[in-house]
Amino acid sequence: MMRMISFPIFLLLFSGCQSAMNYAIKDRIARVQDFIERRFESNDFPGIQYLVLNPDSTIFSYSRGWADIAAQRRVEPYTTMMIYSMSKTITAAAVLQLIGLGKISLDDPVTKYLNNIPYGNEVTIRHLLSQTSGIPNPIPLKWVHLAEDHSTFSEKAALIRILTENSELDFQPGKKYGYSNISYWLLGQVIETASGSTYEDYVRRNIFQRLNLSRDEIDFVIPSSQNHSKGYLPKWSFLNLFKSFVIDSKFIGAYESGWLHIKDHYLNGPAFGGIVCTAHSIGVFLQDQLRDSSQLLAQQTKNLFFEQQKNSDGDPIEMTLGWHIGTTDTAGYFFKEGGGGGFHCEMRIYPVYGIASVVIANNTSFNVKDFLNIVDKEFFR
Repeated sequence: MMRMISFPIFLLLFSGCQSAMNYAIKDRIARVQDFIERRFESNDFPGIQYLVLNPDSTIFSYSRGWADIAAQRRVEPYTTMMIYSMSKTITAAAVLQLIGLGKISLDDPVTKYLNNIPYGNEVTIRHLLSQTSGIPNPIPLKWVHLAEDHSTFSEKAALIRILTENSELDFQPGKKYGYSNISYWLLGQVIETASGSTYEDYVRRNIFQRLNLSRDEIDFVIPSSQNHSKGYLPKWSFLNLFKSFVIDSKFIGAYESGWLHIKDHYLNGPAFGGIVCTAHSIGVFLQDQLRDSSQLLAQQTKNLFFEQQKNSDGDPIEMTLGWHIGTTDTAGYFFKEGGGGGFHCEMRIYPVYGIASVVIANNTSFNVKDFLNIVDKEFFR
């Protein structure tokens, strides 16, 4: 349907999120609220959830706009949205749990757990996690199915087809960074082999439930249509203009006040982008990673989670075992972005400042990176 990674060129061309913070407003909270409200009034998104957290509390929380424009149903803190590739970091955490338990070894060949993949014995678990596997990354435009078809959908059949169509490596494993949705789809299958459970059930029990998150807050299916946001494309956008080339017509809904509704759907591989949730539930995960003692990962395993990786020549890459590494003009951070059919999001952890943030908006082309670069630094001091 949509490409489940960032859209940097489109975002720079079509985002309205270039306005500066109004420092005539002295109160920080009021200043940030003003900035977000101006973005709403500029039609940067129909609706948005944005949180900033420290290990023990929520510093700032904002939910605004429309979850359903036609029905005039508002975005609330409990409104669920799609987070697409942000799901990969949750998948990585699940893999690292199993590494900590001795059920998976980081430098094992993937073929130890999946003997029917076409990439030989060189690709390791580390390669999959660090996006250095060399496995291709075809644009996953059709790797989705309508929510109404979920009960009859076969993930294994879909994965076999994708592996058959993309059976050759793009480069030698470990040589360099190369993003691949297939890599994380395979990690979901590794979790199933190592745990004896489905990927979804393992993550529900060992990630979501450990964080005391209910299935109404975070899951792999839409918990309630009345508490779930619609996804949208801007009517006047490059993506909408060329939608017939990137979106199957069965996913396209009606126009609603300048926005094109994209019908509810799921990704074919939940491990690379299948989570449906609130910003609050992601905030709980981020807080767990900010704390000295994690509910999810033992300290040694948590250290691995945030350890910068290297290529086979020993050069560092901008990736850990599940996080990308970014910098602003004042701080380094770990992040994961997600974007697809109707939503765009990003979560960040700033180790130096001991805070984290997450934003989810129901507009595919919303420039999450620009937004967070402007707003997050208000909370650095």
